[in-house]
Amino acid sequence: MAVKIRLQRFGARRQSHYRLVVADSRVKRDGRFLEILGHYKPREVPSVIDIDEERALEWLNKGAQPTSTAKNLLSKKGVMQKYHQQKHEE
Repeated sequence: MAVKIRLQRFGARRQSHYRLVVADSRVKRDGRFLEILGHYKPREVPSVIDIDEERALEWLNKGAQPTSTAKNLLSKKGVMQKYHQQKHEE
């Protein structure tokens, strides 16, 4: 099973907010997921990014592949840097 870390859209038209979820890559964008890692609210000023860093690192270590947008959000919170540091220590 190929696992992805990706965004799941919520909210009305022009009032979107997103969940950062771990899901099987074959499932629809807003379909079934394995775990919620955090939230992203781009409409607020400044935009809100709330991510459970421990769980995100755990899923990355298990082999979950983030989408490009999810990778950008994880980078902004410093999760990708921690992930790469862990890989170089091993």
